Amino acid sequence: MLKADRTARILAHITEAGSADVHELAGLLDVSPATVRRDLQELHDQGLLHRTRGGAVTGAVNLELPLRHKHGKRQAEKRRIALAAERLVPDGAVVGLTGGTTTSELARVLAERSGLTIVTNAVNIAADLIVRPEVRLVVVGGIARTTSYELVGPAADRMLGQYHLDIAFIGVDGLTAQEGCTTHDEMEAQTDRAFLGSSARSVVLADSTKIGRVTFARICPLSDVHDLVTDDELTVAQEEAVAGCGVRVLRA
Repeated sequence: MLKADRTARILAHITEAGSADVHELAGLLDVSPATVRRDLQELHDQGLLHRTRGGAVTGAVNLELPLRHKHGKRQAEKRRIALAAERLVPDGAVVGLTGGTTTSELARVLAERSGLTIVTNAVNIAADLIVRPEVRLVVVGGIARTTSYELVGPAADRMLGQYHLDIAFIGVDGLTAQEGCTTHDEMEAQTDRAFLGSSARSVVLADSTKIGRVTFARICPLSDVHDLVTDDELTVAQEEAVAGCGVRVLRA
């Protein structure tokens, strides 16, 4: 197993469980305890977890993992969500895309089409699309967030205010009927609101692990959202709660 894959699995496991010991992780990854200790120390040095005697803990509620560590997690579900979301995009549309693993997957699907204008604040999405001459690409500038590869802040918000988007897709870290859409960073939340405010149609892309969670910064109430595209693990109760706020739920 490559080191990057190993550390991503360590972070995902500890984020879900809250803590783990060295021998538990060694068995999970089929590597030596010494290898796990080195990985844990490096992740501790990066501020992604806290080392403890014999293991590690998250050290924070709803830890925000950098995008590079999220890649590959629930990839099949995110691909299905992206394919379902692509069907909402009419020919010739101006499409807004915020950052995130699911919106990045949608960008790859949209790159196969011609005649679209894509407006994004995510530098990884821009890097993927800039080599696609059939796609007109507009990149929104701002302050770089290293965890999400997004450009956010007042400059991004002002730039978005000059555009009209036919449809905007945003990623979220949490979504509930009561608290609406939330994310980890307040500047990111503000720029997400700017995308929604410039768009005729607002769509949230979120796999079912995000539903029922609330994170730090509120993006918007669900009344500001037209559609939620998620996977088929969404519970009936969750779907009814979201639909009760006037949001159309599409399962992929």
